[in-house]
Amino acid sequence: MRNLQIIGNVPQVRRESNFGEYAEEAVIIEEPVKPKRVNHFIEANSMEVTLDHLKNDNVIPVFSKDNELTISHPQFIETVWEAANSFYSGEQIEQPDIRCSHVVKGRRPESINKPKNLLTEADTTQYYERCAFAIDIPSIYEDVSGNRLNLSIVGVRALNRENLATKKSPELFRLAVSFKNTVCCNMCVFTDGYKDDIKVMSTKELFRATLELLNNFNTAKNIHLLQTLGNSYLTEHQFCQLLGRMRLYQSLPQGYQKDIPKMLITDSQINTVAKAYINDKNFGSLGNDISMWKLYNLLTGACKTHSYIDSFLDRAVNATEIATGINAALHGDTKYKWFID
Repeated sequence: MRNLQIIGNVPQVRRESNFGEYAEEAVIIEEPVKPKRVNHFIEANSMEVTLDHLKNDNVIPVFSKDNELTISHPQFIETVWEAANSFYSGEQIEQPDIRCSHVVKGRRPESINKPKNLLTEADTTQYYERCAFAIDIPSIYEDVSGNRLNLSIVGVRALNRENLATKKSPELFRLAVSFKNTVCCNMCVFTDGYKDDIKVMSTKELFRATLELLNNFNTAKNIHLLQTLGNSYLTEHQFCQLLGRMRLYQSLPQGYQKDIPKMLITDSQINTVAKAYINDKNFGSLGNDISMWKLYNLLTGACKTHSYIDSFLDRAVNATEIATGINAALHGDTKYKWFID
């Protein structure tokens, strides 16, 4: 890609080891003290946590029939981080931004009969059912419509999708390589950069699956796709019609829905898009035509503020499909024409 810009190498602390050793035993990431983030890649129904907290203050769930350990959240994060360092050797790989939700609490055996109001931290256990993280690679970036986009790898783990009441079996992970808009931390996730069904038995398999995803991602094609969004516009009338059709979609009989492209955006997210069109200082366009780039960011912004961790990436990909589909419809394509016709 002609315009892709690479910043000079930033020194990284790496361990010299071979492929198998990386995969079998995740490398420890040392977390430097850093300022608290203002924006996050996902905000709704989640909290910011550190890798140290996940390692030291949380138990690791097991498969109950054979007491085999699951791949823990820290192992997931460290394995992907190490794969990113291996694939993007020499680039600036930042520490992960980690968000978790749905705390599962327990008691230690000696505190079973203790009243709740007398429990201390030593009496209880906990782990997070859902975990998401983003690893930014700011030395690989592009400017789109005046916004800087950094390459970013996003991982999601949702233990509610696992059957822990059985013997150990392949565990499900979701990974995406995408671009993060640094203006708002919205994620631009593409279909060829997203795997929602990575099933592995070990960190070694997870390491290899991560490398495969990174290798298959077409950076140049997807940046070009985003750049084209800045060249097309919806009139205010078309924008209002689009919102109306999106609301109507939710109530359509299944027979009608199957003939229209899938839409995962919810009513509350559509309301957020409408409010942001009026109030958002970066992407609002009240009284003017709105570029498809701005519309896309209104959609991705709504996804990150109104999605649970386990549905976030699916909706982010769907936002990309909708934005690019509407953009194509403006130029004569019929697939998404229903939304603006």
